Amino acid sequence: MSENNLAQENQPNGEEAIIQDLAERLKAKIIEDNQSGIMRRDAHPKMHGVVKAEFTVEPNLPESMRVGIFSEAKTYQAWIRFSNQSGTISPDIDRDIRGMAIKLMGVPGKKLQENEEDELTQDFILISTNVFVTKDVEEFNGLIKVLTGSILSKIRFFSTHWRVIGNLLKSMKKFANPLQIRYFSTTPYLWGEQAVKYSTIPHITAADEIPANPDDNFLRTAMIQQLEQGDVNFDFSVQLQTNAESMPIEDPGKEWREEESPFHKVATIRILQQSFDHRQQNEFGENLSFSPWHSLPEHRPLGGINRARRVIYPFISKFRHQKNKVPVKEPTNWEI
Repeated sequence: MSENNLAQENQPNGEEAIIQDLAERLKAKIIEDNQSGIMRRDAHPKMHGVVKAEFTVEPNLPESMRVGIFSEAKTYQAWIRFSNQSGTISPDIDRDIRGMAIKLMGVPGKKLQENEEDELTQDFILISTNVFVTKDVEEFNGLIKVLTGSILSKIRFFSTHWRVIGNLLKSMKKFANPLQIRYFSTTPYLWGEQAVKYSTIPHITAADEIPANPDDNFLRTAMIQQLEQGDVNFDFSVQLQTNAESMPIEDPGKEWREEESPFHKVATIRILQQSFDHRQQNEFGENLSFSPWHSLPEHRPLGGINRARRVIYPFISKFRHQKNKVPVKEPTNWEI
């Protein structure tokens, strides 16, 4: 495969209409799931904690890796939100995908998200599995449709979408501590003129075990206890696309194998020792919005799932914030 095909998108016909249908479907799901109380996210509504962190770009990166915010050794203040993906708030012992959403602050330059071009934030969205559940927006829209539909529709869908079943089964896991999970972007991003995927790799000295009789919120408790003891560090790493066929842009449901292209560390995440389980900070985390399009052009999101996010994330965020009577606001520092 020619190198000219690397980092190239291929948008299918009709995708815009599917994205609009998906946006309305997710909005309806939020309304159905939150008939009393506040309007929560359609995914990742259960937050384990939002915490203060520092994001320090590695010194002496190779010239080819000095792109965007990684062009110089610098430390950014950040907020990081840890969560369960399930749209239903459930006990933490349930199998699920877990999320790590990173928001850097003090990032100069025009951003890609419409109506937020002058914000000083750069977001990275990661989950606890290395592949997305579906191959494209159409398949994801079909999945959401059947998950809110009848048993018969589920049987029909899953009987013809075996890889979706496989990806779901591999990704739905039990975990002991959100601070001890490896996370992945699953979707690709520009790195200057190259394409990459992201991963955050925790530094673990003593791995936690799932409690014998866990309470419903034991993952929050695990975070509280670990951050009472000291800082927590992650490596922020990138994986370069080296083959357009085996490492596709438009199919995040296919793994980019590390044997073909390993991850390389480009920054250190330091989550500071802290106490975070307070009402004001929890409300702040509930109202915080993340989007991969809170981004410099050098790190532009790639592929259909990310194109859908460009429309759906601000659409859902605006709807939730209006219903909850809370302004949409990007933070500029650790003050809340």
